Amino acid sequence: MSATRDDLDGTGWDIPPVPASSTTPTARELLTARAARGWYVGGSISLIWLFIVATEAVAAADTAVSSAVVIALLVLFAASFLMAIPVSRLLPPRLRLLPAAWLFLLSFTLFPWIGWDVRGVWSYVGVAIGMAVVRLRTTWTLLLVLGATALVTGVISDGWTEGVLFLPAIIVSISAMMAAFGRNIAAMNALRATRDQMAQMAVERERSRVARDLHDILGHSLTVITVKTELAGRLIDVDSARAKAEVAEVEALARGALADVRATVAGYRGITVAGELAAARQALDAAGIAAELPTATENVPAERRELAGWIVREGVTNVIRHAHASRCRVRLSGRSVSIEDDGVGPASGAGTAGSGLIGLRERVEAAGGRLMLGRSEWGGFLLKVTL
Repeated sequence: MSATRDDLDGTGWDIPPVPASSTTPTARELLTARAARGWYVGGSISLIWLFIVATEAVAAADTAVSSAVVIALLVLFAASFLMAIPVSRLLPPRLRLLPAAWLFLLSFTLFPWIGWDVRGVWSYVGVAIGMAVVRLRTTWTLLLVLGATALVTGVISDGWTEGVLFLPAIIVSISAMMAAFGRNIAAMNALRATRDQMAQMAVERERSRVARDLHDILGHSLTVITVKTELAGRLIDVDSARAKAEVAEVEALARGALADVRATVAGYRGITVAGELAAARQALDAAGIAAELPTATENVPAERRELAGWIVREGVTNVIRHAHASRCRVRLSGRSVSIEDDGVGPASGAGTAGSGLIGLRERVEAAGGRLMLGRSEWGGFLLKVTL
């Protein structure tokens, strides 16, 4: 995800939604409160400019009631300006200029006292336009129209003088500066939202990796441990020496599985296809399944050997667990890995798969490969991956 111009035009200076897993709601509230607090402080300081117009308007009032009305209108204008930006960010993009339009109309309530000098408060209107963060073309068009209107009304009121350009220049320049400031805030908020979403995706990917690896590791190791334990149980009264050897191998397998789990959680466990073929031969022998395994792995490219190892591990584990087979064959080539057996074969819902095959499919597709399930030449189950 990246911040585009349309994102900024639609986001404004609002704090974008933040994923719950990457930051707490309290943190989001703090960001919002900090932005609002900064605006109120800066906006209040800028109201000093309003005192110039206020002095002129109050001086023009000829009665106490008229002065009170002027003061009330000025207070309303100041309050409307301070609320304009917070209200603007709560509105949909097409309505975000309404607070600026309200300020522009409200400025004319002072017209009976100061006439066209009401243009002295249009800088606040320009700031409201700039901070609304609508489309850039719309922003510049409105600011230039506002500046031109101030210029024309100045000429109408005071005639053409050197000073007539002063106020329009102030209105356009200050408003343009605040527009740039508002867009910078919008860009930072968009980047913050993108960063948080990327952090959430990274966490989800890591969780998926750990869950997939733990399933593959424990599924294979526990399957072999179960087979060897059953074999030791049958041999304990017949051949106690071999039974002890099987129990010792079970202990070694359990310790190895524990080490693999720790390494997986730490994120640095590696797998090799040669090591998985050796483990597969041992597991198949223990389960009484004749194994036809390749004796060399050099034809598998180095960058695909880890994935090939995961394929062999999951495929052989499924043969031992579910196939009720007497033979299992593994084939390796530079572009494919296949595991087949002569067992019961795929069920009627061959398109379905357990969590192990789902995890394996995710690995394969992430590497740009393709996983296929079907019936083998022997009538059993076929697992084939094209790399």
